[in-house]
Amino acid sequence: MRALIWEGKKDIRCESVPDPVIEHPRDAIIKVTTCAICGSDLHLFDGFMPGMESGDIMGHEFMGEVVEVGNANSTLKIGDRVVVPFTIICGECEQCRRGNFSVCERSNRNQDVANKVFGHTTAGLFGYTHLTGGYPGGQAEYVRVPYADRTHVKIPEGLTDEQVLFLGDIFPTGWQAAVQCEIEPTDTVAIWGAGPVGQMTIRSAVLLGAKQVIAIDRVPERLAMARAGGATVINFEEESVLERLADLTQGKGPEKCIDAVGMESHATRSFDSLYDRAKQAVMLETDRPHVLREMIYVCRPAGTLSVPGVYGGLIDKIPFGASMNKGLTWRMGQTHVNRWTDDLLRRIQDGQIDPSFVITHTVPLDQGPEMYKTFRDKEDGCIKVVLKP
Repeated sequence: MRALIWEGKKDIRCESVPDPVIEHPRDAIIKVTTCAICGSDLHLFDGFMPGMESGDIMGHEFMGEVVEVGNANSTLKIGDRVVVPFTIICGECEQCRRGNFSVCERSNRNQDVANKVFGHTTAGLFGYTHLTGGYPGGQAEYVRVPYADRTHVKIPEGLTDEQVLFLGDIFPTGWQAAVQCEIEPTDTVAIWGAGPVGQMTIRSAVLLGAKQVIAIDRVPERLAMARAGGATVINFEEESVLERLADLTQGKGPEKCIDAVGMESHATRSFDSLYDRAKQAVMLETDRPHVLREMIYVCRPAGTLSVPGVYGGLIDKIPFGASMNKGLTWRMGQTHVNRWTDDLLRRIQDGQIDPSFVITHTVPLDQGPEMYKTFRDKEDGCIKVVLKP
């Protein structure tokens, strides 16, 4: 089969690789009909995430048709149409029973490594480094899905791939980011980053009844899409984020702040951004936390910081004293995808939201390597890339 593979920093290739096979009775083999490039994939492309190996298959946002099922998998049958969450879940461990699916205690087959790095293992993830299991990803013609009897979202007839594909990652990620803010009708919600996750977060905050939603970015196409979704926008290259947020909140600051950027945040006017890039260049810091610092500073006392943006290692110069003294609550983590998908699928069916709005480019799989560069560099108005194997 054909698949997009990682061969090193900024080196993604479309190559022929062996077809997947059933390895465990709970497995299923999925013929991929649609997949996508996620912002988190760019962290691998740019070489900021440890644990990648030459030949690893990329991608964790995909869906398709079941073509083979293990003999202990009683919930799926050949021909079923499914979205596959990026978090692999056993559905049986203590964390899964609590709905904490992104920290499933069984699905990471490299638990010894994860235990050493994180203190305790987290869930296995598709196409996302050997710290999370080294599982082949979904930017491919076929994928083996471990624990497939639980790691799936079955899709009813009448919905297109494009409407439901993002149930596997960015839609529940944006939804969880907003839900964990416990939004009240009087709240202003400020969201840093208007990429695909930020766009879903904006619409989730609107659906959850925020009084005011503010999106912070610098890319005109992203800002226009955010405005269309109901947000007031701030272009951080053209105006001061601190001054504009103060103006929009009568000097009180937003009650809820969401980091939909993560480890590769950009800033054009700040000393701390130059500091982070210098430390990153000599490997004294792995991630650039400008957004975290800014959120701590502007958030209203007793407010909430929500962090769906991915961080991979060590960050520096975090004003933790300000966070503690202002009484800020932090909520963060990979997404508990299956906790949210029943509700979100119903909202799609009811017409409350059509997540396909975020798609700007649809191309064949073999154009994936060049689209990684287009997406990373935000060229050609690119916000979200969908691939058709």
